[in-house]
Amino acid sequence: MKKLVIYAAALFLSLGGAAVAQTTTVVVPGEVRTYVEKQETPSVTFEGDVAVGTAFPDTVEIHKIPDQPDYGYVVVNKKRVLVNPKTRTVIEVIK
Repeated sequence: MKKLVIYAAALFLSLGGAAVAQTTTVVVPGEVRTYVEKQETPSVTFEGDVAVGTAFPDTVEIHKIPDQPDYGYVVVNKKRVLVNPKTRTVIEVIK
């Protein structure tokens, strides 16, 4: 019985470590990137790093992308950034 408990604990810990190591990759449709790259949107200033996972405050206006409700964009610190409009987090820094 002790061996079974030890085995179960080891399995649990090894699976837990694997879950922590996983990352989420978002595949953004090409037309979304193309649309954002063509927009003449002024850049806003944001204090801090702009990277995948960064959440923008309500003071940063997120622009909608037509027919793409899962994506928004912002031009921040002269970088074009794709954002999840529901969570306000950066999905991808385009350029």
